[in-house]
Amino acid sequence: LWPWLLASSGLSALVQLVTLPFFPDSPSYLLIQKGNEEACRKAIRKLWGEGDHQAEIDDIMKEKVTMTSTKTLRVLEVIKERSLRWQLYILMTVMTTLQLCGINAIYFYSFEVFHTAKFEEYLIPYVSLGVGLCECLSSILCSTLIDRFGRKVLLWGGYTLMCSVLALLTMTLSLQHQFFWMHYFSVILIFLFVVFYGIGP
Repeated sequence: LWPWLLASSGLSALVQLVTLPFFPDSPSYLLIQKGNEEACRKAIRKLWGEGDHQAEIDDIMKEKVTMTSTKTLRVLEVIKERSLRWQLYILMTVMTTLQLCGINAIYFYSFEVFHTAKFEEYLIPYVSLGVGLCECLSSILCSTLIDRFGRKVLLWGGYTLMCSVLALLTMTLSLQHQFFWMHYFSVILIFLFVVFYGIGP
């Protein structure tokens, strides 16, 4: 079953490969990069139907003027630029915390936790698949919550809840030999951690 499950990801790639030639090019790409206004209008009509789309074309033209007047900076210039310093700090902090948040450790040790929780050997891969499915569903949920609450709230909330879950998980793993039900609590915490990771960072 696993080879078929892994091969199923190629199905969506095949669908994209077959259908992609029938999609129009991006109107902004055609106008800004290619400078072809007629092709841009044709792409807009194909995407949004017939009608007056002059307002959209004007927006793209404004974007083109802004892009031509903006200087492209090299990496070293970005680092030296004082006006971009706070954005750079925030970006580096977010990316560093994303790498060190513990999600890889959770995925790596989840099999061992499930095994210790006395799950049947043949069930453990399916429980692991459920963890991945949780992340997928929580990421979809995040796309609906981000408009309502904003990125800052989701980032702070996600990291706060993840820290709390990791603290509890450390405690349950330490006490798992003293209380039989701690194994199951650890499994629940792993699922919660993955959900909070998908919603937050």
